[in-house]
Amino acid sequence: MPRILIVEDSFSMRAFVRSTLELGGPGLEGVEVVEAASGFDALRLLPRGPYDLVITDINMPDINGLELVRFMRAHRQHCSTPVLLISTQTSDRDRQRGLAIGANGYLAKPFTPERLREEAARQLSRPSPEPHD
Repeated sequence: MPRILIVEDSFSMRAFVRSTLELGGPGLEGVEVVEAASGFDALRLLPRGPYDLVITDINMPDINGLELVRFMRAHRQHCSTPVLLISTQTSDRDRQRGLAIGANGYLAKPFTPERLREEAARQLSRPSPEPHD
């Protein structure tokens, strides 16, 4: 059963992402969703993993999504966890910046439920590399 951590400061967006993923679909059968309302909350929840996917907003008031990705890539227990960034920032430069620091995917808001399910399933189906020492 895949476990997904959603990191999003907007309650309504968190609820949308959660309900979309919990509806399931190919690659999302029996998904378990855990919610973090901030980057700090995510840092508290990460040790309670493992998570098969982290979906994080970029723009958050405390620790933003890019800082969260940097933290995860620097720590052995989280370095190979796929991360999907979601953001209202839609420029190719923003997307490239997120991917350059180690995110595995990028979805620009607004996105459809189908697109979110498709991208989450794609990230969950990726072979996970072994953590580095």
